[in-house]
Amino acid sequence: MSEPLLQVRDLSVAFRVAGGETDAVKGVSFDLSAGETLALVGESGSGKSVTALSVLQLLPYPAARHPSGSIRYRGRELVGADAETLHMARGDRIAMIFQEPMTALNPLHKVERQIGEVLMVHKAMRPDQARARTLELLHLVGIREPEKRLDSYPHQLSGGQRQRVMIAMALANEPEILIADEPTTALDVTIQAQILELLQELQKRMGMAMLLITHDLGVVRKMAERVAVMTEGEIVEQAPVADIFAAPQHPYTRHLLAAEPKGAPAPPPERAEVVMAAEDVRVWFPIKAGVFRRTIDHIRAVDEISLEVREGHTVGIVGESGSGKTTLGLALLRLISSNGAIRFHGQAIDGLNSKEMRPLRREMQVVFQDPFSSLSPRLSIAQIVEEGLLVHGLGGAYGERRELIAAALREVDLDPAAMDRYPHEFSGGQRQRVAIARALVLQPRFLVLDEPTSALDVSVQAQIVDLLRDLQGRHRLAYMFISHDLKVVRALADEVIVLREGKVVEQGQAEQIFEDPHSDYTKALMAAAFELQATETGAVSM
Repeated sequence: MSEPLLQVRDLSVAFRVAGGETDAVKGVSFDLSAGETLALVGESGSGKSVTALSVLQLLPYPAARHPSGSIRYRGRELVGADAETLHMARGDRIAMIFQEPMTALNPLHKVERQIGEVLMVHKAMRPDQARARTLELLHLVGIREPEKRLDSYPHQLSGGQRQRVMIAMALANEPEILIADEPTTALDVTIQAQILELLQELQKRMGMAMLLITHDLGVVRKMAERVAVMTEGEIVEQAPVADIFAAPQHPYTRHLLAAEPKGAPAPPPERAEVVMAAEDVRVWFPIKAGVFRRTIDHIRAVDEISLEVREGHTVGIVGESGSGKTTLGLALLRLISSNGAIRFHGQAIDGLNSKEMRPLRREMQVVFQDPFSSLSPRLSIAQIVEEGLLVHGLGGAYGERRELIAAALREVDLDPAAMDRYPHEFSGGQRQRVAIARALVLQPRFLVLDEPTSALDVSVQAQIVDLLRDLQGRHRLAYMFISHDLKVVRALADEVIVLREGKVVEQGQAEQIFEDPHSDYTKALMAAAFELQATETGAVSM
């Protein structure tokens, strides 16, 4: 056999912290051969991304150091390598797709400049040559009408388009190794499938090796030949994909495989009171043109949607990005203007102004997708949870509010002793629990949950799903659960509404939607969501 492209031996990474060092990676070893895909799998904090960043020597030195280890690319040592060797490796022979393209792409630069810069730095191309090659790359990664996208900024692209631009940048110099760090996290299920198919096609065409970092076991089943399972900085099991899924040896691997959200919600209360109702709700955004900015058309973000959410029930809202899911939730909460009837506990609220809505706000709350951006980094956990109590004049004196905060944290299985710590000191799952506690402390009746599990590890997703079920049963909460992850929706929802381009495609009981979808669009969503699961179980066929 030929020598592997990449050889990692006994790699360790330590970070300086107050009072000493913490070990992030401990004695990791693996090989990556030409054309092969190796998946590094584990939960947040397991050391996956730190290991990948070490390959390109992108860690924040000297705050990070390697107490031991060797990383060799085609026999050349990368640990402690000189600038010339690292220039050869970074972005040229070894490229990386980062987890969140919105933060990895420069918000101040257009697409053409960001891709062209890679070509001019590594290939010494002239601007006209770089432009022509950039168009080729955008076409290669499936960007429609690439000429129109050259002048776009990242915020003007959808999540799937941004990820494709990231892939185009990574492939610009036709690397031998592609490091893909959670390349489909937080993307819609159909976009996930498209990105994975694109990566497979490009890998086959270019003969690349791929180091795939993910917590999504479905992605591993579809993409990888071998798997290395990491926890607490160590690789605890390494084997071919088929062996890992058929006969996992390590207890942690078995834990990961058993952790995917599953089951169904408890039977909802019969004849439950309607908490939130909407009839023919519309949210249209005007398109203006001309000198006088006249309205020439509308973007129909939400177009005549009707629904009811009952006490103790969950209505799941599913669909791709731009389908109107979040806009619908914001309209029901009266956070954006809309047309159509909206009633909360039988009271018409669609005509109320912000002052008239204030007394009702505590009873209708929202939990956002990304707790790291929705929690203020400048406030402690206690201050974050307390904020709603202060706004609504609840809780009495400071000591009484502290008791309410502690009770809310206990409800979401967090230690109240940690309430004076800050969000960055918590894991992703813990931050999402804080976001839920912030909503629960006001004792709401209606909760909009906007993609609350999409950025979380699979085992943490399962924990949050169990927590939401428990809280709903305890407090008879009415949930609107917005998600593109149909496995999570299936585990929580009593009723499902499928949206596309602002309109309802299909609506009905969750069991009927999942078992016997009627529309072609719903069938396509289901096929994309459960295809990976079907490869393991053979249980899904659509």
